[in-house]
Amino acid sequence: MINSKTTYTITQRIVNSIKEALPKGIKTAYWLLKITIPVSFAVVLLDYFGGIDFIAGYTAPVFKLIGLPGVAAIVLITSIFTNIYSVIAVLTTLALPTREGTIIAVMCLISHGFVIETAVLRKTGSSVVRMLLLRLTASFVAGWFMNLLMPGMASVISEELVREQLVFSDVFVNWLQIITRTILKILILVNLLLIVQKILEEFGLMDLLVVPLKPIMKIFGLPQNTSFSWIAANFLGLAYGSAIIIEQLETGKMSKNDADALNHHIALSHSQLEDPLLFLTLGFSMGWLIFPRLIIAIIVVWIRKGELLIRAAFSTPKPIRVPVS
Repeated sequence: MINSKTTYTITQRIVNSIKEALPKGIKTAYWLLKITIPVSFAVVLLDYFGGIDFIAGYTAPVFKLIGLPGVAAIVLITSIFTNIYSVIAVLTTLALPTREGTIIAVMCLISHGFVIETAVLRKTGSSVVRMLLLRLTASFVAGWFMNLLMPGMASVISEELVREQLVFSDVFVNWLQIITRTILKILILVNLLLIVQKILEEFGLMDLLVVPLKPIMKIFGLPQNTSFSWIAANFLGLAYGSAIIIEQLETGKMSKNDADALNHHIALSHSQLEDPLLFLTLGFSMGWLIFPRLIIAIIVVWIRKGELLIRAAFSTPKPIRVPVS
């Protein structure tokens, strides 16, 4: 039986964990919001004045090389500048067949929210140019392979897309509603995630999550100390999971090299629950939405490890200068 003194001690430890986590959570949430709010509004303006459709007009021919109609370019461009919710809206308008819709959905799950998520990846130790090229390349590689592997043949699809032109006041009000929900989500999830991490560490419970994942992390080519960050990124998303990575980097629990390895994985495979579930409303299969991203993320991390080994093997050590007496 737990006595009152023990109860007080446990409660006090939880309170102390919350007090320690909150300042870091607020700092990280503020940093995310400084990026998210102006970027999201800029994207609204870009979309309203036809910028996304203009860019897509030049990229459409590339999509035909992987068995997708030219209008699929609009979906990916929308994804790159916005988020998965916007992708769902565009796909609903296009009403693509399930096969083509699934392929472009996977490409969007790899490449979306570039401005915000690339800032997150940079903050946690990875090159901006490398992450952008990695995600774009992986999107098209995944799309190409899925076009080869998925049963069925490419369908003949209408290239027309009719966009409903709304007055700007309606667009702005809609943006305000969305950004308000986003602000609340960031404030709540980022702080809650760091609080949970601190409580788990305080009571020595982190191993209950980390140890079972050890063999999986080995298969993924990731260090064991990235396990909790991997969980956060896959269940809550890249932006929210970054709160854990940033905290571990700042406290020295994770090196920059470890964070960079993790970024190579989660840049391609994150939010493996919430985002694929959104596509279920369009009749897409969860298996196709999850496993191609996971497989390509594993391959990329092992390629990255091989790249670093080759660099280390061919790097010329600097000669040691012996002072002449």
